[in-house]
Amino acid sequence: MTEEMILANATLVLPDETVTGRVRVVGDSIADIDAGASVPAGAVDCEGDYISPGLVELHTDNLERHIQPRPKVDWPHAAAILAHDAELASTGITTVFDAMRIGSIPSGSARYLKYARGLSQELWDLREQDALKISHFLHLRAEVCSETLVEELDEFGPEDRVGLVSIMDHTPGQRQFRDLSKLEAYMKGKYAMDDDTFMQHVAHLKGLRDRNGEKHEVETVKAANRFGAVLASHDDTTEEQVQVSAGHGIRLAEFPTTVEAARACHTHDIKVMMGAPNIIRGGSHSGNVAAQELAELGYLDIISSDYVPSALLLSAVRLGQMWGDMARGLRTVTQTPAKAVGLDDRGVLRAGARADLIRFRMRAGVPALNAVWSRGRRVA
Repeated sequence: MTEEMILANATLVLPDETVTGRVRVVGDSIADIDAGASVPAGAVDCEGDYISPGLVELHTDNLERHIQPRPKVDWPHAAAILAHDAELASTGITTVFDAMRIGSIPSGSARYLKYARGLSQELWDLREQDALKISHFLHLRAEVCSETLVEELDEFGPEDRVGLVSIMDHTPGQRQFRDLSKLEAYMKGKYAMDDDTFMQHVAHLKGLRDRNGEKHEVETVKAANRFGAVLASHDDTTEEQVQVSAGHGIRLAEFPTTVEAARACHTHDIKVMMGAPNIIRGGSHSGNVAAQELAELGYLDIISSDYVPSALLLSAVRLGQMWGDMARGLRTVTQTPAKAVGLDDRGVLRAGARADLIRFRMRAGVPALNAVWSRGRRVA
């Protein structure tokens, strides 16, 4: 027998407005939506709490944090995946694109070894066992400044649920690391490098970019087409870089570092995604453009939790308060990211959509989650 649930007397977050009403869920889908404050027999009285679509997360390093909670600590992967999945569910995220770096640097003073193929297979094994609470896809972060990118791309195919591929270039002196002092502080803090070792590291990365960069960009675009994945840029800084992105067919820009780049993205119909921690902290930890500034200018479309899953809902609410439009704020973490990656079955409250839902109310000025449903099943 198909289960039915009615969430009534709620503040419904619709695509363009918030209204008092109720949502009826049958099985794993939304059956219908009605306006009004009445509470039918058998319904859950939400007492005015917000009911929003579940959050759609396109870029999070959270799984990597669970896999390696400390430097050189490799946590049991199945346990880490399950903990990551449960944590995201507890923050209202019902669809996640798990970010995994591909493109390794097995030589040099700061080595990065391949891991994505094996980890993703462990993730899918747990999914086959119905062990995961929420919906997972892959976001492959293709590092062009690397040694092994092409061979790692070749390890994936259309069956691997690769929904997003981002072209990353962390060569020192440009994009995210145009300010070398920021990179120097990070590398010395993480790897205890001295001055000479750091300069050798910079020279090594620049050499890799000179030898492999253009070839890796071309192969990444080909691979994304083979996977049927959306292609994203990363850390665009200049209008010229955005023009190159547009030429690749990119329609999503992760974390542009300047107003110039964000403006150019909108000119080329490229959606701009920024990090929730940037909004909560009031600026970028790397010294780049503040997400709030882009929001005020109308150049911000999507929010990612980046490295703090619980920041996603909070940042969307903060944007809603700043704009004076809660529906617009919540769109940055629901409908807009879902549409950006071609998921038309979620991210919106409408009949026929997946019953991915969250219930929250404001407490002490911040959103407090009361419940989370994934495909109609309570997961938090």
